[in-house]
Amino acid sequence: MGSDLLLIDFTARLAQVGHLVTIVPSTYHKVSQKHFSTNLPYLTSNLLAMSRSPELMNPNDTGLLVVDVQDRLVAVQPDEQRIVWNIRRLLDGAKILGVRAAATEQYPEKLGPTSAILAERLDTPVVSKLAFSCADCEAIFDTWRAAGIHRVLVVGIETHVCVQQTVLDLLAAGMQVIVAADAVGARHAIDHDIALRRMETSGALLTTTEAALFEWCGVAGTPEFKQISALVKEVMSEGNSNA
Repeated sequence: MGSDLLLIDFTARLAQVGHLVTIVPSTYHKVSQKHFSTNLPYLTSNLLAMSRSPELMNPNDTGLLVVDVQDRLVAVQPDEQRIVWNIRRLLDGAKILGVRAAATEQYPEKLGPTSAILAERLDTPVVSKLAFSCADCEAIFDTWRAAGIHRVLVVGIETHVCVQQTVLDLLAAGMQVIVAADAVGARHAIDHDIALRRMETSGALLTTTEAALFEWCGVAGTPEFKQISALVKEVMSEGNSNA
């Protein structure tokens, strides 16, 4: 062309429909090839940043809700160690990344307290309840809404009772709800499986503990990422939910 001036699309309009992000040419500018090459990483990173899915969890808009992980309920779960281990890792990750966390207890006078390994990681008092759903626990949700939290990652037991009723009520209240499928449980597999299907059909999103941790983290190369990686690399040891 005999010139280092290129005609390029320097601006973009993002048209988002569902999960599809389309970059539409708008205004063209003449810039030098050297300037364009130098700034290409910056331009690319900013375009990518603008195209992140609105369904991805962020530490500043998501709350972690631990539902009724109490000693007497935990004891009758066939996969109790996995459930507590994954919730413990999520609580540790939440603290590392600044995700707000809260927990509830169902009729604690009869069912006992929250498992100690989880309770010691909470910064706020556990909220007791009699209703199966947590939706009326205003001490949790009023605070979260005031902080701009509009989505909730739900974990706990049992999948088909308190977890499911909480999820359906939160969806009805207009919140986005995500369920960590490997951090919820029930005494019977059919109850667990059907409840997950019903919640997903009703609009809840399913995820896993590891996926949630990395989703909160967002990027590599930070001190927080190193701590999250350590949580992900843990191997659950027999009889010990702490490792």
